[in-house]
Amino acid sequence: VYTPYMRKWKEKFKTDEPVMAYDSESLLNRVFKQADLPNLLLEEIGFKRSEIAVPAYEISSSLLNSYEKTRNFPAIEKGTSKLGPHLRFGTVSTRQTVLKALSARNETFLNELIWREFFMQILWHFPHTVYKAFKPKYDRIPWRNDEKEFEMWKKGETGYPLVDAGMRELNSTGFMHNRVRMLVASFLCKHLLIDWRWGEAYFASKLLDFELSSNIGNWQWAAGSGVDAAPYFRIFNPLTQVEKFDQQKEYINKWVPELQELTYPQMMVDHKMARERCLRIYKEALN
Repeated sequence: VYTPYMRKWKEKFKTDEPVMAYDSESLLNRVFKQADLPNLLLEEIGFKRSEIAVPAYEISSSLLNSYEKTRNFPAIEKGTSKLGPHLRFGTVSTRQTVLKALSARNETFLNELIWREFFMQILWHFPHTVYKAFKPKYDRIPWRNDEKEFEMWKKGETGYPLVDAGMRELNSTGFMHNRVRMLVASFLCKHLLIDWRWGEAYFASKLLDFELSSNIGNWQWAAGSGVDAAPYFRIFNPLTQVEKFDQQKEYINKWVPELQELTYPQMMVDHKMARERCLRIYKEALN
């Protein structure tokens, strides 16, 4: 359970131990983009050259103190830190980042850093979660796994603007805002009844900040099969999420410019029907 883990983590963290600082953006971009690196060095170990640049991160005091208020709104350009890839590849010191977070008045950013550690512990102690549900009974869910619908989801052609915006941002940049990640994951698992492992694998192939434990932990959270104590019937409404987090449609219009045109697809599934279907199938499988 995260909350007692978080409290114990804060008790044990020592602020008097030395930390190391690293140059941030330049190192990662050298690794991924430097032209004179031989193919063997990168491509033979699975990396592919890309025109996608790793974004610079920001952990200013103003961002840390306003993080709780800004982090859920994808249209706010500097509402999040963009630290993910740098933490993933070790181009910043995690301890230095924690010390910076401790200096802020608001602890929300620090708590998010602890979530990363929490998921690492879950994966270490429960390695089967890479392939199986943390809660075994969730492996009884009869996923529909419609390949055509999966392709529509991947391309951002679901007919739900915020879902589509998120998938197009991911495909174009290797990044997706965290609030939108939760929505698109929930949509795949709950609205389309497609196995969370399909979505987890697709995110793994696209995200610049892909890290196995966080990806597994968050996808199982979305599917309801993970460590989260909330019941499985939490299903995000893709329409009300727009009203809450992108009311002016700034983020949507950036990634779905054809929204008002006839070329934009119809909703691939009715929300009410999909929600009721999900609840029925989950209940039958789990009981």
